[in-house]
Amino acid sequence: MVPDSAVPLQTCDHWRTWPPTLTLELAMTAKKSVPQAPHRDVERVQTGVRLEKRLLKVLKGLAEYLDLSLGDLLEGIALHALENKPPFKRLTLDKIAQLRRVYGFDLVASDSHRLREQDGG
Repeated sequence: MVPDSAVPLQTCDHWRTWPPTLTLELAMTAKKSVPQAPHRDVERVQTGVRLEKRLLKVLKGLAEYLDLSLGDLLEGIALHALENKPPFKRLTLDKIAQLRRVYGFDLVASDSHRLREQDGG
C-alpha cells in the first residue's frame, strides 16, 4: 500500500487517483472541471495493420504508460487528428520523446508516405 502522501495527485496531463485508472477521455483531453460526456456505443472490428517496428514499440509503451489498450490509444489519436486537434499535452509529449530515445525511433511526420520495407520485411 502506498501512503497518501507519496502518491502524486497529478500524473501525465490529467488528474487521476491511485491505483491508476484512466479512460480514453482522460488520457487524451481531460480538463479538471469538465464533466465527462456519456459513453458512446460503437462496433469495433479486428484489423491486421502493419506498422513500422519501432513506431509500434513507442505506441505500445505509451499505451502502457497511459494505462490504455493500444486500440484505445490509436482510436484517440485518429479521432483527434480527424478534427485537427493535438492528441497530447506537454507531459505526454515528454514521455513520447523518452520512448523514442529508448527504442531508437527517429522517423518524423515528413517521412510518412516515403517509407519502404526492407527485403524480407
